Amino acid sequence: MSPATDSSGNHISHGARRYALAMLAVVYMFNFIDRQILAILLPSIRAEFQVGDFVLGLLAGTAFALFYVILGVPVARLADRVNRRNLIALAVAIWSGMTALSGLAANIWQLALARIGVGIGEAGCSPPAHAMIADLYPPEQRSAAMGVYTLGISAGVMLAYMAGGWVVQNIGWREAFFVVGLPGLILAALVRFTVREPARGAAELRRDSGQQPSLQDVAIFLLARKSFISMALGAGISSFVGYAIIFNMPSFMVRSLGVDADEIGFSLGPIYGIAGGLGFFLGGYLADCIGVRGHKHALSFIAAATVASAICFGAVFLSVTLAWCLTLLVLPSVFSNFYLAPVLSQTQSLVSLRMRAVASSLVLLIINVIGLLIGPPVTGLVSDLLRASQGEESMRYALLIVSVVLLPIAAFCYWRAGMTIDADLQRAGECD
Repeated sequence: MSPATDSSGNHISHGARRYALAMLAVVYMFNFIDRQILAILLPSIRAEFQVGDFVLGLLAGTAFALFYVILGVPVARLADRVNRRNLIALAVAIWSGMTALSGLAANIWQLALARIGVGIGEAGCSPPAHAMIADLYPPEQRSAAMGVYTLGISAGVMLAYMAGGWVVQNIGWREAFFVVGLPGLILAALVRFTVREPARGAAELRRDSGQQPSLQDVAIFLLARKSFISMALGAGISSFVGYAIIFNMPSFMVRSLGVDADEIGFSLGPIYGIAGGLGFFLGGYLADCIGVRGHKHALSFIAAATVASAICFGAVFLSVTLAWCLTLLVLPSVFSNFYLAPVLSQTQSLVSLRMRAVASSLVLLIINVIGLLIGPPVTGLVSDLLRASQGEESMRYALLIVSVVLLPIAAFCYWRAGMTIDADLQRAGECD
């Protein structure tokens, strides 16, 4: 029997717990649809507004991520005090409305402002969602639950590619923003009125003191855990590569392989959705299974998978036909996603109850500054620098360099985190 209760002390059934997790995964799916829809639209936006890869990288990454990462911490501070379900519902409404407004942009500056609005809304999603999941599921089930939640990433990317690719090819890039943005307003209402808010600490039978540590206390607490520092750096580097590939894969396929936008959507969408989703789920599930023998072993396994994904990505970006490119992309789409659910889960397990949303925001801050804020524009800049010598093949070699150089560094970070993770987990309840 699950010990989870709601904020009024009433027992949350297994069905209600699974429903809450499913709804949070759907929220995360919409989060990534609205975030990722821009990738499939970049070639059309580039043609209409006549801008380079660096500017597109700023639009795709920096414009969104700047406020997303800045607001993540204060929103998380709020989430550790107030009803997290209501906060998530409000966030969904904001980012969905701003996505729809993106379709009305008359120039690149207006589009950038709309993307900033999307980032502001999405800052209110993951930290409270992670904290809710930690209070719905005990530690031995938490990585798997986080794996289910992170399925929203792959499902969102898949739908963004498939729906966006078809709409941009047959109707227009502006209409794609309307198609994916407006349904989110309905989702916001469903979250608000059908999901139950869990009590803090009930899943672990830990007592909530009601006292929220300061941001400085949370940061000091986490920075004293060497495993957290290594995991966060590894996740940030993995995210750098992930966002670089996801945002620039359509450009690579258009320029190097001569593929149309709708074909890209229906080719990449299922790979990111099925293979990527399998990676997110398996990463959490296997981490729970392997972690029974010690969490060190789970992180060593993730390090090995990350090295394997680097090798596979190298083959992807050296391929010269669409068939080989897509075939080779399947394996790294699985392996490269193993890291996320265990990192998010262990971050929740490393801290006290009233630190959880803030701890989540801090690890997301590191992941998104390295990955989303820096990844796309730096990759675009590398592509622009290579254009003089490589021409339209510049994006191919930019993605090749990024993946084969950075992923082994991320793997080393996960291995290092494994050296201290079990000892650090023993100190989690010091501030309860």
